[in-house]
Amino acid sequence: MNYLLPLFSVLLGYGIALFLKPKSKTNLKLLLAFSGSFLLSLTVMHLLPEVYEGHSHNIGIFIMAGILFQRILEFFSKGAEHGHVHGHQTMTHIPWLLFISLCIHAFLEGFPVSHHHNLAIGIAIHHLPIAIILTVFFINSSLDKKAIFAFMLTFAIMTPLGTIISDYLPVLNDYYTEITAVVIGILFHISSTIIFESSEGHKFNVAKVSMIILGIVLAYSI
Repeated sequence: MNYLLPLFSVLLGYGIALFLKPKSKTNLKLLLAFSGSFLLSLTVMHLLPEVYEGHSHNIGIFIMAGILFQRILEFFSKGAEHGHVHGHQTMTHIPWLLFISLCIHAFLEGFPVSHHHNLAIGIAIHHLPIAIILTVFFINSSLDKKAIFAFMLTFAIMTPLGTIISDYLPVLNDYYTEITAVVIGILFHISSTIIFESSEGHKFNVAKVSMIILGIVLAYSI
């Protein structure tokens, strides 16, 4: 049932934003720093060693392809995957480019979860602050409440859907290592960006460094 954690996480974030209406960004930034560290540590400690066990010389190419692919997605999502949303203009309809790029990103994240159940925890922690930030942004942009719910529900479903499809399509198992390598590249890009951007002005921040260390320790312990 771990694969459902990202779904519940997004819905929880949606509920927090809708009913509690958090205004302080400090706690969200700390949660982002922790999620980035935890996700990066899980990727390095658990996913990366596995894909290199086959001693394939092409794995690095797939990892770099994942980094490049995520970079391309961010041209359309404007960095929403790592907590960036821009603009405060009134929205009359769902921002489709943001919606599609986020769904692709979340869908691909679900593929390795079928083999690494603890990764679902990292993705869930990563999606929680993203869901809060996105929902608050949409509310402030006066987007229709039904459209916001449809956006967040679809986003919530995509990661478990990726996990289910990877489980029930045997053809994908033939390319599991390559797909996982691409996802590693995606996670590398997102989590490292979150960590690097968590300190404004590159100033030393004890609270954020503590969150990063906590993420590393927790990932190592599971």
